[in-house]
Amino acid sequence: MSFLIILGLADFASAFTARAVDPMLNLVAADLGISVRAAALLATAFTLPYAAMQLVFGPVGDAFGRVRLIRITLSCLTLGHLACAFAPNHEFLLAARIFAGGWAGGIIPVSFALVGDRVPFEQRTVALGRLLLAVVLGQLGGAIISGAISTYFGWRVVFLVAAAVSALAAAGAMVFLKELGTRQKLSVQATLEGYAAVFRNPVSIRHFAVSAIEGGIIFGVFPFVAPLFVAHGFGNAVEAGFTMGAFAIGGVAYTAAVQVLVKHLGLSGMGATGACIVGCCLIGVAFAPSLAVVVGLFAVMGFGFYTIHNTLQIMSTELAPTARGSGVSLYATAFFAGQAFGAVVGGMVVAGLGSVSGLFIAAGLAMFALAWPASRLAPLAAKVRREAEEAAARAGQPLEHV
Repeated sequence: MSFLIILGLADFASAFTARAVDPMLNLVAADLGISVRAAALLATAFTLPYAAMQLVFGPVGDAFGRVRLIRITLSCLTLGHLACAFAPNHEFLLAARIFAGGWAGGIIPVSFALVGDRVPFEQRTVALGRLLLAVVLGQLGGAIISGAISTYFGWRVVFLVAAAVSALAAAGAMVFLKELGTRQKLSVQATLEGYAAVFRNPVSIRHFAVSAIEGGIIFGVFPFVAPLFVAHGFGNAVEAGFTMGAFAIGGVAYTAAVQVLVKHLGLSGMGATGACIVGCCLIGVAFAPSLAVVVGLFAVMGFGFYTIHNTLQIMSTELAPTARGSGVSLYATAFFAGQAFGAVVGGMVVAGLGSVSGLFIAAGLAMFALAWPASRLAPLAAKVRREAEEAAARAGQPLEHV
């Protein structure tokens, strides 16, 4: 069985749980007797440790093997889901989400780094696109299934389903994935050297900043989709779930069009185009007259998001070819830290403006502002790479690439 299929299943499991909570926040809040704003912290409780643990999992994967790490993290993620399912109160649920989010951090970014190890750069766009499809389908399944299941069977059943999915992925990784690398000694010095190699690339900091802002803007509004629907009379958890599913369908459309986009727009054009599409859709959602229009806008928004997001993912695998795990992990840290704080900032914006619609307008304008810096990353990276190659040629040493 192809290792891409198993990695795709692992990424599906991680993406499933990451987005499963958003559509059912109103139901969780009502059941536990807390506010929607407090329930929205469940998103931060997952994504913040997910982001922070990248700083650990990147070097660990480089040292001990990415396949071994994926097996362990999937198993622990399953335990985290079970804890969420049986949480007796909000505090316990928050703690369980923190545990699950921390272990989930060793799945998608590590699998992307594994593709970087085993797939040549010229074929990497297609390979990463296939993994991205698995992530999108996981988000689609998580959004739609959680909205429906939580409405008819209760939100706890959603976590039981998530546990079953991650357990299946863990079994697949143990049986079908093989570790090709050798064990190495993990040391603080080696870890710091890996991160230093990433930051020696002057593109890295700009790349991480754009990634953090992108994650914060887009996923900062997701926990407020259901409250927006309630305010506009469009529905609640079920409708929010299908709407977020439409976002994922837009991502599926992107994976079908990725090769055409790369050919005609290049990475630079994809970054700017994706940001502008998302900006237009976010503002459109604030003024949408019906649920059908919102669903359509979310589908287009999903296409735009993955257009810029996959561009950043591809670039992250080349920030430091000799420390690829560290580079991808730092990228993921930035992206998911943006998501974590985005939910908090989103709640503050809603409280300050007194309107959920205002949050979507502000987020749309912010995406327009992000288009320019996103478009400049690829040309700058190409310039840095040329300069490095020229310097290596003058020194009579080949530039290392994987």
